[in-house]
Amino acid sequence: MKRIAIFASGNGTNMEAIVQYLRKGEGKESGIEVACVVCDVPGAYVLERAWKWDIPHYHLTKVQRNDPDYLLSLLREHEVEAIVLAGYLKLIPPFLLKAYPHRILNIHPALLPKYGGKGMYGMHVHEAVKRAGEAETGITIHVIDEEFDRGKTIFQAKTSVDPDDTPEEIAQKVHRLEHQHFPRVIVEWLSDPRITDLGR
Repeated sequence: MKRIAIFASGNGTNMEAIVQYLRKGEGKESGIEVACVVCDVPGAYVLERAWKWDIPHYHLTKVQRNDPDYLLSLLREHEVEAIVLAGYLKLIPPFLLKAYPHRILNIHPALLPKYGGKGMYGMHVHEAVKRAGEAETGITIHVIDEEFDRGKTIFQAKTSVDPDDTPEEIAQKVHRLEHQHFPRVIVEWLSDPRITDLGR
């Protein structure tokens, strides 16, 4: 069994899509389970979703998130082998990158390298796409490095943007792509030892 931690900051729809895929969907036989959910925002609804699925869940303060002893001990306690960032807005500290080399996967709501970097998250991305008059947008799933929205891209999917689409409508299209593809890509990523090796 491969155990992952999901880091999230908001509503948690991607987290729930991943759990459903692993427990009830095509990923049920993958041998992957969500060991815990980590959140940086007190009261974020992702914590409620984790509770409903009976998944251990934690709101970590800034001090806790940046304390190697605390955070790494928590992840070791849950035997976490890889980390999935599902709408997590904080920069991952270097000690976590070192502890999980090439084993932290992120999803970004745009076609990187466009509309990436600090401050480019959530509706900020979709508003920027709208302002630029883009004909398409999408999602990028990538292994992270030390900077926001960089690292090796392993999957992208596109959707059209109509001239009269609002940022909210663009967001809905992107969310559909996220829920459709992210769980499957996670399973494929963790099933390929050439990609993660799970530290062995």
